[in-house]
Amino acid sequence: MSATRPPEYPREAAEGVRGEHTHGEPTVPGAPHTGHIPGPRPPVTAVRRHSVRGQVLQALRTALVGGQMTPGEVYSAPALAERFGVSATPVREAMQQLATEGAVEVVPNRGFRVIERDARELAELAEVRALIEVPVLLRLARTVPAARWGELRPLADATAQAAATGDRAVYAESDRAFHRAILSLAGNGQLVTIADELHRRSQWPLLTPAAQQPPRALLVADAAEHSALLDALIDQDLDVVSELVREHFAGADR
Repeated sequence: MSATRPPEYPREAAEGVRGEHTHGEPTVPGAPHTGHIPGPRPPVTAVRRHSVRGQVLQALRTALVGGQMTPGEVYSAPALAERFGVSATPVREAMQQLATEGAVEVVPNRGFRVIERDARELAELAEVRALIEVPVLLRLARTVPAARWGELRPLADATAQAAATGDRAVYAESDRAFHRAILSLAGNGQLVTIADELHRRSQWPLLTPAAQQPPRALLVADAAEHSALLDALIDQDLDVVSELVREHFAGADR
């Protein structure tokens, strides 16, 4: 395994965080498109170092979800910093954040290794998410007015549009946004934070390359469940809601 090889980002990912200086306020291009590395270069914006770290963190998360960072590989902060055109400090800070999220682990004197995960871990995460989210959603199904559910339709449509592209990173962001919006109706900020963290962990890549990039059909099917769930919630069909939400989490480990 390499101790220095940086992930093979598309050029735009590195350009999205280029330009940091060692003094207080670097001038760098704006953050990469949310959940998506490729794309036109955004306009230059003056930001402070913590914003550079945020841009690096977003780019690394996107690379992880998209499979551009390989499970088991060790990536050094200086090599990543060179790729991004920034100093090593915001890269180290971003990688430390990923370590707290369970995506990488620190390898002393070498860098950060992408965690090697398997299908069992993914199934366990899906089970924990279901234990938290299913009861909450079923309670909300009995109390939230139909019109309020209708307001979430654009988020469900966004997941369908992202799925159609086959881009896992884009879909991951829209999928989490949809689930956050539903859970936010419970009025419990801690619930939303914990559930979103579990959801993010479930999106990190698996050990096998095939699992890192699921077929577009699976993403499309997952997004279709969002739309069907909203239809059932709007119709206040609790039996269908219960069936759909349990099936959704049963398939969350795919």
